[in-house]
Amino acid sequence: MEAKGHASELSAARHSPTRPKQTVLPLTAIPLHDGWEFRQAGDDEGVWMPVSQFPTNIHLDLIHNQIIPDPYIAKNEVDVQWVGEQSWVYKTSFKPFALSLRQKAVIAFDGLDTHATVFLNGRKILQTEDMFIPERVDVTGHVQVLTENELEIVFESTYLIGKKLVEAHPKHKYGCWNGTLCLASTFDPVGLAADDEQTAPSALNQSRDPSRLAVRKAQYQYGWDWGPALLTCGPWRPISLELYTSRIEDLFFMTRVDESLKWAEVTAKCKIEGDATEVKFEIFLNSKKVTCQIAKVVGGLASAVLRTQKPELWYPARYGKQPSYNLQATLTDQGDVLDTKNKRIGLRRAEVIQRQLDDAEGTTFYFQINNIPIFCGGSNWIPADSFIPKIDPSRYRDWIKLGVEGNQSMIRIWGGGIFEEQHFYDACDEMGMLVWQDFMFACGNYPAHDEFLDLVKREATANVERLRHHPCIVIWAGNNEDYQYRETERLEYDRGDLNPENWLKSNFPARYIYEKVLADVTRELVPDTYYHFGSPFGGKDTTDPTIGDIHQWNVWHGTQERYQAWDKLCGRFVAEFGMEAFPSVKTVDNYLLNGKEDPERHAQSSTVDFHNKALGGERRLAAYLIENIPYSHSPFDYYVYCTQLMQSECVATAFRLWKREWKGPGREHCSGALVWQINDCWPTQSWSIVDYYLRPKLAYYTIKREMADITINMKRSVEEIPADNYTRAYIKEIHKVQLFGTNLFLQDRKYLVRVQAWDLDAGDAISFESPRDPIQFKRNRSTEIAEYKLGDSKHEARAVIAAYLLDPEDGSTVARAVNWPEPLKYVQFPKPKNLRMQIIRTTKGNVIELEAEVPVKGVALEISDDEGDRVVLEDNCVDLFPGEALPIGVNGLETGEEHKVTIKYLKAAVDF
Repeated sequence: MEAKGHASELSAARHSPTRPKQTVLPLTAIPLHDGWEFRQAGDDEGVWMPVSQFPTNIHLDLIHNQIIPDPYIAKNEVDVQWVGEQSWVYKTSFKPFALSLRQKAVIAFDGLDTHATVFLNGRKILQTEDMFIPERVDVTGHVQVLTENELEIVFESTYLIGKKLVEAHPKHKYGCWNGTLCLASTFDPVGLAADDEQTAPSALNQSRDPSRLAVRKAQYQYGWDWGPALLTCGPWRPISLELYTSRIEDLFFMTRVDESLKWAEVTAKCKIEGDATEVKFEIFLNSKKVTCQIAKVVGGLASAVLRTQKPELWYPARYGKQPSYNLQATLTDQGDVLDTKNKRIGLRRAEVIQRQLDDAEGTTFYFQINNIPIFCGGSNWIPADSFIPKIDPSRYRDWIKLGVEGNQSMIRIWGGGIFEEQHFYDACDEMGMLVWQDFMFACGNYPAHDEFLDLVKREATANVERLRHHPCIVIWAGNNEDYQYRETERLEYDRGDLNPENWLKSNFPARYIYEKVLADVTRELVPDTYYHFGSPFGGKDTTDPTIGDIHQWNVWHGTQERYQAWDKLCGRFVAEFGMEAFPSVKTVDNYLLNGKEDPERHAQSSTVDFHNKALGGERRLAAYLIENIPYSHSPFDYYVYCTQLMQSECVATAFRLWKREWKGPGREHCSGALVWQINDCWPTQSWSIVDYYLRPKLAYYTIKREMADITINMKRSVEEIPADNYTRAYIKEIHKVQLFGTNLFLQDRKYLVRVQAWDLDAGDAISFESPRDPIQFKRNRSTEIAEYKLGDSKHEARAVIAAYLLDPEDGSTVARAVNWPEPLKYVQFPKPKNLRMQIIRTTKGNVIELEAEVPVKGVALEISDDEGDRVVLEDNCVDLFPGEALPIGVNGLETGEEHKVTIKYLKAAVDF
């Protein structure tokens, strides 16, 4: 790299007058993590109790001191609701100290949840009202030099404050989806009258608590359709005492990668507090210094512009490596080092391409990284725990690793949770996971009075500044489904009115937040990152599939379409869709009070229902099961398996059919599919594909297969042709199978295609003609291969078809797919008499080899409880086809340990 510009500043720095040399101490940061105690506020006779950890929150501390039961177990959530309606006080002390000349003392609060009043030695020093804003307080004149300093924080009930704020602004039309008004532990038949927040919103608004909209607190704490209502509080992020004369307030940068990718430019800046005079900027790559530049501090700011030829670029996983440059800034004054800060740089060119399609209505909406169009298959992310301080850095890494190993390329941080911890984004940077980042607004009509707008601007500024250095973040979005809520409630919105002052006068004033406040903040702080007003947002309305992104909830919610019709429910970018399933049966045992021996351990128990927070969830899950899967409630573990199999079939079908619409330049009809959701915040039945304990559901593996670099797939169709226009008796059915594949590699590939079929009625193979010559799969797009007619025979219409892509050099299988007649509930599944499972040691590691003499649907491997969760499978939920031995990689099992593995597969209804 070479330095560029600012020569006059450098010269001035070298020749400026010097003041008398004084001993100046560098910045010292002292974590204030020890000695914390808490008790209920207002109870002067109450005993101070030790906290469970630090950072912490009130529920964790009450559980630790056995004041409340674990709200994740059974129905304990109901019994702890009182906690959120009380005020709580925390305190600690730290040693006295004396400050040197020019030195100041500042207490930094990285996060206080939410309405907190802070006292130091009995004097109020801070009052907060936003859990997302870090605060700093100069306490130079308040610290004691001879006796202990006492720090006390009083947390008021944000729940009660929110109620009062709603009353204080009666003109605003408060309303929302999600956010529990009253938590019941029993069945409510009245609630079934309108169980869909997207199709019957007005009725449901009466059962929702809109006071969450009035406060800047993680919205999911109020309860969501996948999570409990646990309104917690406390010092949820670190607190530290800083001593310094000058410091680097912020180290930030902008990168520009030329379209040629042959050079890149970094503009690095430091905001400085204090009177230090110089900053040394250094850039390292693989611990080797690349360049160095010294800049003078002018008006509290120092900057340097550096350029590099042939930069090592940051790529998403599967497309390249994730090299990390280290930018280090050292603040000095007359040779004394006062502060040092480091930021990692990922050099990449990131764009959202929206241009007219060549062969369809509307525009594209795809992400392009370093000139590579990316099909963004991935997941939505909610907070991984209702109690954020429980999540350690390794758990964040485990989650992102699961996503990357599952062939996912993007994760969307949903707007009802939190701006995540740095560890989350660090893991995404290091592993190449693209991040869609929402601002924290979700499913409601937020107010926009002056005080609220000021708070929002501070919050947005603080968090964009905190996160803007991460190369993984490629889009910021203003909210989750607030525009969709506006449409269902028919709130005022004139897209042609571009006067922001008019927006504030409407009954949807939050438009000012998304299209003015947040737009201005992102334009100023991250001008090179695309800002999207909301998700979904785009065309004439939020359901317009031709422009922008959509949330496709007409499977499960809305019109409750069959999931086989996903191709008719496509959009340019589908940012949400999903299907519910039970978690691992081990997870159900974890949340039942008596585990496996609990009398509530069955599909229709009140405790099991209580752990499904979706309105009408039990009924909808049953509807999709009964439409598609032959299932039974008993034994319970088989019922759990059936729900997971149905979910896996549903979401895999979506990925399969939407990725088919990734047709190459000018024909990017669909460029992304983000399943709702990858994770859970507690043990529950939900749309997650991996449960709270990081136990993958079967859908995780089917998505992994659909998002592989090379795939082959099929879709069946039937055409009914009447003999003439005057009959309904003489109808000819023509059954067809369309064969297609996708190549996400950046080079064209050629493969042989082999197709086989099995007659389920006759129990024998059917002759099927395969293409003779290798098929060319063009790079980074789908390819149509062939269309087969299955003939007039009903036997052929009910055939199981297997398709393979083979390497033309050695004949090895590159990709495979097995297609069954649907719905599966009509299939008379043959009973395998010789279902073989064997653990084999290979040069690439151990594999579980599976083989059967008949087709077998949905073979799921389960590991014994004794092994815990240490065994890792590379694949699961596979379909077997006769004549094929299918290997599944396994880590944690050795040859001869087959007894630790059990097998489930889908059975015909008559076999129950």
